[in-house]
Amino acid sequence: MFDLEVYEIVFIAFFAIAFIFGFFAQQKQFCFSGSIKDYIQIKSTRRAASVIMAMIVAIISTQLFAYIYDINLSSSSYFKSNINYFAIVFGGALFGAGMMIADGCSSRSIVKFAQGDANALVTLIFIAIFAFASTKGILFSLVNGFINNQFMIDISNYLSNFTLNIYFVLAILILILGYFTKKVKRVFTLYDGFIIGLLIGFAWFISGYIGAESFEKSVQVQALSFVFPSAKTLEFFTFFEITELSIGVCIVLGAVLGAYLSTLFNKKYSFGCTSKINFNKLKYNMIGGSMMGIGGIMAIGCTVGQGLSGISTLLFSSFLAIISIGISGFITGKILHKRDKLPMCFLFEWEDNTKQKPLDYEI
Repeated sequence: MFDLEVYEIVFIAFFAIAFIFGFFAQQKQFCFSGSIKDYIQIKSTRRAASVIMAMIVAIISTQLFAYIYDINLSSSSYFKSNINYFAIVFGGALFGAGMMIADGCSSRSIVKFAQGDANALVTLIFIAIFAFASTKGILFSLVNGFINNQFMIDISNYLSNFTLNIYFVLAILILILGYFTKKVKRVFTLYDGFIIGLLIGFAWFISGYIGAESFEKSVQVQALSFVFPSAKTLEFFTFFEITELSIGVCIVLGAVLGAYLSTLFNKKYSFGCTSKINFNKLKYNMIGGSMMGIGGIMAIGCTVGQGLSGISTLLFSSFLAIISIGISGFITGKILHKRDKLPMCFLFEWEDNTKQKPLDYEI
């Protein structure tokens, strides 16, 4: 009935993958930055456990797909030659601080926007503008000059961008998961992390195996990410050239629609926010979005781009990126919390936690 080119099938598949991502991310409010905020404010590890589950499943599924279907992961952007670890760490730190200031990373802002948070749209727009400016615009020479600084590259080359042992990585992550869950039965409630992790593996399969058969248009081997795709979406809507339609645009549109559809069945997280904290939120969305746009380009990804897609390749630089994002996010979150500028609109705790106090949503 439909005579589709291979790259068009890839685009549709990525739209579907992102749609499912958005749906389940909204269902249980899957969020890397939110998991940090949960721990800072109420010492909850529920959402953090979902993130670790997603990492574990992403690594296993990606490595299985790569092995069975002979997918060349090294052709992805994460396996960059002449890696600059200084740019990775600085970009990760910039992104980590930005996601806490804006109260949500790039993927989280998509979910919040779909739920009705207009401020999240401001964050997304500023992520897109500054990511675009860093790759093609006014900030390109500055950002590119830092990323490709030969002195920093030469120092970085003393430690090659190697892949970590999968058994070592999984052992560490399983230990962390055990620490976060405390009870085995809680692991079975982390279906959002399991599904999202599995989507990463499928994304590699679609681009690396099916996309390899595309001769009409080259398909880069990639999985899910949201910073550079936000810039590509801005470019697509600004110029509206159908030739600018890409996997990145399909990812952003799919995630928005998936999260929106989820809100029709899961209305309890629809905004408004019940937090009584009053400060110039819009300014923080603009600043945080700008930092994430620049930082995400320098770190070659965001909490999903590096934290799931990147580490699923087992690359050292990807773990370095997500660690720098996490540390910077935690420090920034502590500072904002101390200054009473870390809003909590909804509380997330284990459902079987008998010690928890009655939930007060007006924090």
